[in-house]
Amino acid sequence: MILLRLRMEQLELKLRPLICTARIFAAVRHQCSYVYRVLEGKRGSDWKERGAFRMRKARPPLHSELFAPDEPRKGADILVEALERQGVTNVFAYPGGASMEIHQALTRSTIIRNVLPRHEQGGVFAAEGYARSSGLPGVCIATSGPGATNLVSGLADALLDSVPIVAITGQVPRRMIGTDAFQETPIVEVTRSITKHNYLVLDVDDIPRVVSEAFFLATTGRPGPVLIDIPKDIQQQLACPNWNQPIKLNGYVSRLPKSPDEAHLEQIVRLISEAKKPVLYVGGGCLNSGDELRQFVKLTGIPVANTLMGLGTYPASDELSLQMLGMHGTVYANYAVDKSDLLLAFGVRFDDRVTGKLETFASRAKIVHIDIDSAEIGKNKQPHISVCGDVKLALKGMNRVLEGKGSKLGLDFSAWREELDQQKVKYPLSYKTFGDAIPPQYAIQVLDELTGGNAIISTGVGQHQMWAAQYYKYKRPRQWLTSGGLGAMGFGLPAAIGAAVANPGAIVVDIDGDGSFIMNVQELATIRVENLPVKIMLLNNQHLGMVVQWEDRFYKANRAHTYLGNPEKETEIFPNMLKFAEACGIPAARVTRKDDLRAAIQTMLDTPGPFLLDVIVPHQEHVLPMIPSGGGFDDIIMEGDGRTKK
Repeated sequence: MILLRLRMEQLELKLRPLICTARIFAAVRHQCSYVYRVLEGKRGSDWKERGAFRMRKARPPLHSELFAPDEPRKGADILVEALERQGVTNVFAYPGGASMEIHQALTRSTIIRNVLPRHEQGGVFAAEGYARSSGLPGVCIATSGPGATNLVSGLADALLDSVPIVAITGQVPRRMIGTDAFQETPIVEVTRSITKHNYLVLDVDDIPRVVSEAFFLATTGRPGPVLIDIPKDIQQQLACPNWNQPIKLNGYVSRLPKSPDEAHLEQIVRLISEAKKPVLYVGGGCLNSGDELRQFVKLTGIPVANTLMGLGTYPASDELSLQMLGMHGTVYANYAVDKSDLLLAFGVRFDDRVTGKLETFASRAKIVHIDIDSAEIGKNKQPHISVCGDVKLALKGMNRVLEGKGSKLGLDFSAWREELDQQKVKYPLSYKTFGDAIPPQYAIQVLDELTGGNAIISTGVGQHQMWAAQYYKYKRPRQWLTSGGLGAMGFGLPAAIGAAVANPGAIVVDIDGDGSFIMNVQELATIRVENLPVKIMLLNNQHLGMVVQWEDRFYKANRAHTYLGNPEKETEIFPNMLKFAEACGIPAARVTRKDDLRAAIQTMLDTPGPFLLDVIVPHQEHVLPMIPSGGGFDDIIMEGDGRTKK
């Protein structure tokens, strides 16, 4: 035994210089990688192509390079390397007892940065903002029990809005599952209906395959959220990972849509050639098809109406843009759909906020529906022609057909466009003024002008959300981040965090309401600590504005818990949002007069790092136009406040 110990000590002495050298090399390589990332961030992502600085990129070591090839490592380390192998560089993770091993493993990664949210809901919304603004899957991590359940709103939101995120949760050890252990929640069962798929990992050897499958599921077909629940003892268990495991999704893969059939595309082009009043109805399913959509519009001359989720897929300032349709869409967009004889519905789901009364929606039109999700075809509105497939591929195919036929089609919709132009002149978006008070719509117009329409905009939910949809002129896909299907208040601030992380150097503005903002106000701390240049423009009316609007219209203006100020001091702004910013060391200002607004917004944009601008606006203003829930185009409301008789 003594001889064996002596031999081991001799071997250790011989290997020590090699081990030290390896560690020094890894440290140098890590530092080179850091320098590279700093230079890239300062110079912009295109500095390599511009030749402004030449340096060979030093690849950071993969997590596995911290271990010998056959050296067992913890399941948490296997998980972190699996994320690295999926190209993950940022996660939004809040630690707890059941996820501590994952966080310990993250500290050993030289590739993945954790942006620490101050609440798990902030983390999942930040992961959504990251995914929505970049097109890449967002990753969030939470502990078991309340940490996991705090992800629920974000997962439901991502499912409804088709956002690719992978959520990872810690779980109590396997032997304790089902015993009502401390912080045990059956999160797989809880989230089964609000995720695209979810996993409970019961074998450490399954981690590489499960992570590969989760990212594949989240990003293919119709994107959506996937949850991976990992018991703590699995995170702690030692194993040698097998990175060559094939995914086991044969049933899913076999159901993925194939390339669109050429005959169907020819048929659609024929319908276009026969139409007199065609309209494009474009949704979030076209976010990856902006170039193809613009080419299609160029070839056909068909006007474009966007859904709330489709804003930015076609430039709002273009003469063929009808802007948003639906409940708070423009009069001319809704008019166009109502009078159309051909409705080209691309990447949409005919949801109630667009269609209103289904039987009157596009009742004169033949309907073409192209969507990647077969479950959406015919679910709410029966199409005359349907294509289940990738809208990008379908548009490419139709563009080839259109280019091949050229002038033979004789497409001329000038009379139809003139009719719609008359509607634009007759019924423009407009708003009232209140003396020196700041119209909320005007604030957004000024922001649009000062940013050149180039900012990434996130919002909460309410009146400010609809005004941001109406008055900011989005130029490109993934510029507009909002909670559409779920309508989750508190979305805007953490989503802006995710967007800022995914798009360093971009102008990111959270246009928020006082009600939505305060729901995740704690994320101001994240913005300050991470020094993210997020600008927050609060449209503060001291009320739940959208609910007030409905009270005015349908409940005889009876106020039912919609005032957010202090009833004992109604003349004061409460709470003082500037104090929240001050507590987190974030510069802030308040503006109350219209004449001071432009300078205040310019100061916000010019100030390095984060900034909060509290814009005090009147609560009497309504979002118009408005088609009441369940109504049709004939029921549209274009004026009035619902409180006064005409």
